Amino acid sequence: MMYRLWAPWRMAYITGESQKNVRGCIFCLKPKQKNDAKNLILLRGKEAFVIMNLYPYNNGHLMVAPYRHVGELEKLTDSELLEMINLARRCQKAMAATMRPDGFNLGFNLGRTAGAGIADHIHLHLVPRWNGDTNFMPVLAGTKVISEGLLQTYRKLKSEL
Repeated sequence: MMYRLWAPWRMAYITGESQKNVRGCIFCLKPKQKNDAKNLILLRGKEAFVIMNLYPYNNGHLMVAPYRHVGELEKLTDSELLEMINLARRCQKAMAATMRPDGFNLGFNLGRTAGAGIADHIHLHLVPRWNGDTNFMPVLAGTKVISEGLLQTYRKLKSEL
C-alpha cells in the first residue's frame, strides 16, 4: 500500500515560485510591512527580530535575523549578535514551555554551499527536536511530516512570548 502526504504549500518552495514575485530580501521587507501576524514575526528587538520559517524543518522552526542587511557573521556588530542570541534564548524558553521538545538545533548556514537559502542576509535557525522525529519518512522516503499548522504554532508561541 502506498500512502500520500498532501502538502501542496511546499511546491512553491520546491519550484522556486515562492521567490518569483519577491523583489528584495524577505528579512528586510517583512519587518517593514508592520503586519507581524501575517508575516509570522513573533518577536521584535531593537536590532533583530524573530520570524517563523515558512518551509520548516520541524514544527516551530524559527529564524532570528538582524534588521540590517548583512550577510557575514564577522560584519555583525557585537550588539546585533548579542540581541540575536538573546532573542533565540527567549524563543527556546517559549518553545520548551509550549511545545515540550526533547532538544534543539541552533545554527547559522553561512554561504550557499553551507545550505543558506538566503545567503546575503544572515539569520540564525532555531529548530525544536523530538525523540524519534528522524524516522523512516525523512530517512527512506525523503519526506518530512510537519504535524502542526504554522498559524497554530505562531499563536501558541506568541502567547508565551
